[in-house]
Amino acid sequence: MGTSVARVTATKAAEDLVAELAAEYGPILIHQSGGCCDGSSPMCYPQNDFMTGDSDVLLGTVAGAPVYISRSQFEYWKHTQIIIDVVPGRGGMFSLENGRGVRFLTRSRVYTDDEVGLLAPV
Repeated sequence: MGTSVARVTATKAAEDLVAELAAEYGPILIHQSGGCCDGSSPMCYPQNDFMTGDSDVLLGTVAGAPVYISRSQFEYWKHTQIIIDVVPGRGGMFSLENGRGVRFLTRSRVYTDDEVGLLAPV
């Protein structure tokens, strides 16, 4: 079995916040928003409050929480590794971290040519 490259990773701060939110709310998921209300912030929801479907791509997990992105957004981001981070600020108005003085933030980096060949299919 070969080595693969993660499509999504997270900083320690993001992993800690995901664990804190999961302890409070139960199983959660992150969806990389592409849209209107909160720009393109990663949004965190209880798993039973957010319906995913054929129009969503599972990128991987962060601290046990699945991370999704819409298929149309994925087409723009497929050449980059998404890195979930936490910074000071106000969370997305529908995202679970709202009101904690921090918010999730997406950082990214372009895969190297060697890494592209190691990506698992979605």
